[in-house]
Amino acid sequence: MIVGSVFDEGVPVITLEVAGREWQSVVDTGFNGDLELPAELLPLLHHEYLGRTFSTLAGGQQIEEDAYLVYISFDGEIVPTEVTFAPGEQILVGTNLLQSHRLQVDLPARTVTLQRS
Repeated sequence: MIVGSVFDEGVPVITLEVAGREWQSVVDTGFNGDLELPAELLPLLHHEYLGRTFSTLAGGQQIEEDAYLVYISFDGEIVPTEVTFAPGEQILVGTNLLQSHRLQVDLPARTVTLQRS
């Protein structure tokens, strides 16, 4: 099980370890991919280029990005993960990575729980 919290702005976050560092990671239910990682991590991770992928942003804008296969530790297991990289220091956790988990966000209690189904 993964336990996180809800920031003051109502943003659900969990902590992920990526490239030997712990990162506050936003659980983004509007993102149906696996992970979006900071671009600075690309040279630090063992990755395999998968090709180009298309994404539709919230405003309807379509973007094309490079996608990579990266193995990460998630809920006690090493899992193959399709990732894209973007500028900044934000990690977005998408719903595809959560397929085998039940997500519970309790806004009044400010808690996030991911439990394997």
